[in-house]
Amino acid sequence: MKLLFSHPAGNQNVRAMLDGLETAGMLARFTTTLAVSPDSFALKLVPQGLSRDLLRRRFNVPREKILQRPSREIARAVCSRLGWTHPLRHEEGFASIDGVLQDFDRFTASVLPRVHREHGLGAVYTYEDSALDTFKAAKALGLKCVYDLPISYWEVGRRLMEEELQRLPAWAGALGGGMSDSPAKLERKAQELALADLVVVPSRFVADSLPSWAADKAKVLSPFGSPATIAAPPREAAADPSRPLRVLFVGSMGQRKGLADLFQAMQLLKGENIELIVMGSLLADLGFYRSQYPGFTHEKGRPHAEVLTLMRSCDVFCLPSLYEGRALVMQEAMSQGLPVVITPNTGGEDLVIEGKTGFLVPIRSPEKIAEKLAWLNQNRQALPAMKEAAIQHAASYTWKNYSEVVLDAIRKLAR
Repeated sequence: MKLLFSHPAGNQNVRAMLDGLETAGMLARFTTTLAVSPDSFALKLVPQGLSRDLLRRRFNVPREKILQRPSREIARAVCSRLGWTHPLRHEEGFASIDGVLQDFDRFTASVLPRVHREHGLGAVYTYEDSALDTFKAAKALGLKCVYDLPISYWEVGRRLMEEELQRLPAWAGALGGGMSDSPAKLERKAQELALADLVVVPSRFVADSLPSWAADKAKVLSPFGSPATIAAPPREAAADPSRPLRVLFVGSMGQRKGLADLFQAMQLLKGENIELIVMGSLLADLGFYRSQYPGFTHEKGRPHAEVLTLMRSCDVFCLPSLYEGRALVMQEAMSQGLPVVITPNTGGEDLVIEGKTGFLVPIRSPEKIAEKLAWLNQNRQALPAMKEAAIQHAASYTWKNYSEVVLDAIRKLAR
């Protein structure tokens, strides 16, 4: 069966699916906003930083299989770099993320009949927030609709964040989590899900987040793959009780990621030889975060290779998120030798072999976070074995297996 695969940008799971479809001979066309060839002459004419960003839009499939809709995405990038906020207004701006996604969705829907005539499609495969018009066009052509939901369904996230507004009002400006999404946008999400014939999810948490009216839809759960593990064994310095235990948090600095709970846990750990490193984008003034817990070290974002280097300088990774899909950063940290302290709502419950690769803690539980971090600090002799176990467990998740599980489900759907 041939299908049209659609994503506006491209990330690791998208690239894995794209590679799997091409290898299996199932890819008819790939629609995206912008695709760049590494030998493009235009790359030589732009600043090095922009060139590096553009190269993230290269895809390992034949050029003739890629259909692009670049105008609004380029407008979004230019406005972001120049600080022009008016065109970027949430949902309303011409170059807003939602403006880009809906324009791209309409584009994919418009090319679908031609691609179907030329290749005899059996299905379309697309992602949350850029699927509605594509699915409507697919249904008119009698095609199956594969819907990739990379994060928990919006109703779950909205409920959790509304509860956080009551629980931690001081964090109202640093919640994250799409609280400003309009009813119209949320209705689009519901319509997308309603039209789906197969829902692709990366974790049990996402599967369980589906509303009751969609519970009987065909689903396939396939966990993301991990990056390559480090070549060197875990650092012996981790077991040295004279140096601080380095705990790393990576992510947008909001309470959706559980940062307030981690800060509270650190307040409870006074007297323990532990330091907290936070790498991520600010959702509030840095002074706000210092007022919540002054003792952390803030690291700015950086290229992926440098993120992995930072991970290797730390001992433990902590992500007490309230909701995710499956935070890929967990497997990245494990691949670099870091045991994890995470919640089930990260989508990574299966990553934790309790006491061996890390610990699972409930959401909204600073006391439990503090308890596990204190144990790790007081049992430094266990860290080398835990680091090695984390590396080995992360390595068992591959991108090849991720795509193959999904492709098998698509083939069954076609039959």
